[in-house]
Amino acid sequence: MNKHENFSAEAEARRDRPARPWSPGESQRPDMLLRYLGAVATAAARHAGSEAQALTAPVGGTTRSQPSTALPPPPPGPGLVREVMDVPAAALRDDLPYRDIARLLAREQVGALPVVDDEDLVVGVVSESDLLAKVAFEASGHRPGPIGRLRERRLYGKARGETAADLMTSPAITVLPGATVAEAAWLAALSRLKRLPVTDRDGRLVGVVRRDALLQALIRDDSGIRSEVENRIEACCSPGDQDAVEVTVHDGIVALAGRMTPAGAARLVAEVEAIADVVEVKNLLTAA
Repeated sequence: MNKHENFSAEAEARRDRPARPWSPGESQRPDMLLRYLGAVATAAARHAGSEAQALTAPVGGTTRSQPSTALPPPPPGPGLVREVMDVPAAALRDDLPYRDIARLLAREQVGALPVVDDEDLVVGVVSESDLLAKVAFEASGHRPGPIGRLRERRLYGKARGETAADLMTSPAITVLPGATVAEAAWLAALSRLKRLPVTDRDGRLVGVVRRDALLQALIRDDSGIRSEVENRIEACCSPGDQDAVEVTVHDGIVALAGRMTPAGAARLVAEVEAIADVVEVKNLLTAA
């Protein structure tokens, strides 16, 4: 092996080798993330289908030309936002000075907090980046010129503010407590947010839902998957076939063993593959 080939092999090995070894709790994380992304993709597909239907649905004899911004009715899923949100939720008053905002973010150990008015209506969100922009502009003395980019001028104008109302990003991206976990996860992924304010239908703050809580809610453990597989077996198999099937689940992979008719086995495998959290189905069934 020449010097160039040796360097290429070492580079390939470095790419394949993780920066640090997996800890025991992290070894299942890649599969968990894949299952999470699958659930989010399913929610996104449902939303896209609802929007397409809204665009073509006749209204008063005409075709609608504007897309609907409302989320579709909640589909069956792994729970609702109200079941996983944090209550009570920390928030900032819109007249809070920026130094107090920094202290509250540090105390709550979060990167952003919702901003509410006197009636607890969510009017925006203030993040660490908003505070950093203000401090950076003040420290650098930079001022955008008359032909500066529009985004830079807006950032400068925002950084001159002194209160949460001046510094916040508005309107805030929020979710209803009755939305499904999958819908909230899709919204968090789309907006790249780690925390979503939860509001009632009037816009008042009732809680906050964290992205990691959505992840845990979307991914059931193996015992939960096994319970649903057993329910599917009871629903689609005869009593004799139910007693003949053995189910094991490991990291979302379902193994079906025992003896069944080929038609019954094909029907059961299809039913189990349709379960959202199932990564793979190993068909070890033999013909009865």
